[in-house]
Amino acid sequence: MDQSEIIFLDGPHSRLKELKFTFETMAELIHGFRALHFIGPCITFFGSARFKAGHPYYDLTRNAAAEFAKLGFTILTGGGPGLMEAANRGAKEVGGRSVGCNIQLPVEQKPNPYLDKWVYVKHFFLRKILLVKYSFAFVVMPGGYGTMDEYFEALTLIQTHKIENFPIIIFGKEYYKELLAHIEAMKASATIGECDDSLFLVTDDIEEAKELIIEKSIRQYNLKPKPKVRPLKWLFERE
Repeated sequence: MDQSEIIFLDGPHSRLKELKFTFETMAELIHGFRALHFIGPCITFFGSARFKAGHPYYDLTRNAAAEFAKLGFTILTGGGPGLMEAANRGAKEVGGRSVGCNIQLPVEQKPNPYLDKWVYVKHFFLRKILLVKYSFAFVVMPGGYGTMDEYFEALTLIQTHKIENFPIIIFGKEYYKELLAHIEAMKASATIGECDDSLFLVTDDIEEAKELIIEKSIRQYNLKPKPKVRPLKWLFERE
């Protein structure tokens, strides 16, 4: 049948709804920036909320976060339970700073008890902006859809030079073996670049990861202790 004119479908949102969403998003982003302004250089941990205390991945995450916190980094997570809790706990136990960027879900995800500070956000895309903005390295622990979303977001930003070439460290060689095989398949099909698999380190060795962070984060970006910056009271800032 010949159709001389295509009738396009009408969208579900009015101009007023779109404007309201824009202002709500802007306000939420500003709130996040203000809340996290003083947390300093971070290492962000991505990982499942479903691995509980006593699981080997929980212990690995806790120990890795403790070692990285000793380097002077704030440990930043999604603020929830499981491996997020493990990372915050590891930082807290060695006197490091522990921060969460929690998400508002239909079934409430409560902040874990090892946070010095946290901020709530409504949308996942805003949380990813905050998790990336303050980080000088990304640690990917075993996880599900959310972890993969966050991992590939960071990887794509580095691949496309939207952010600096910060270290991405994947823990869990056995857990991620099928994913790594698929990345090799993408490379063989030329859907990623020949060197794109060098943008991340796969290891189960905390010391190897620590050396990479020292070399590619601390030394490369000349990170060093700085004088304590006080919040400005007239801007209603808080640490």
